[in-house]
Amino acid sequence: MSARTAQHTYTIKEAAALTGLPASTLRYYESIGVIGPISRGASSKHRVYDEDDLHQLMWVACLAATGMSVSDMRQYMSNGQLGPSAAGEQIELLAEQERRLAREAEHIALRRRYVRVKIDYWQAVQAGDDARAETLSTAARELADELKRAGKP
Repeated sequence: MSARTAQHTYTIKEAAALTGLPASTLRYYESIGVIGPISRGASSKHRVYDEDDLHQLMWVACLAATGMSVSDMRQYMSNGQLGPSAAGEQIELLAEQERRLAREAEHIALRRRYVRVKIDYWQAVQAGDDARAETLSTAARELADELKRAGKP
């Protein structure tokens, strides 16, 4: 806990509620070095989070929400301690995450197109429009093949 100002402190339960990260995740992130060691209560030895800890955890929660890997989060948080000298590596970590998210978005868009074609197919079947159903069935097969080629994001 910082000695420079009197700060409010939080239990792990409170920190979890404020950050949206489960207490087990907070303990895990500390144990593997994504976040620094958390102060302990003098008598209870329970974790005591301060405002600086919560600030750090909010950054981690945001990175986790992007789907960033734990390894990359650990590197990002470690680099953050280095300040401007780590800017290049921070940019690259975030740019790679942005590329991963773009690939995921493309894959999701493809899956949505497939579902839309299948809805249209079944609507054509329901309406008795055999010609349209056949056209949509062909389109669905092509999209299914594209989905197989795309694999997982």
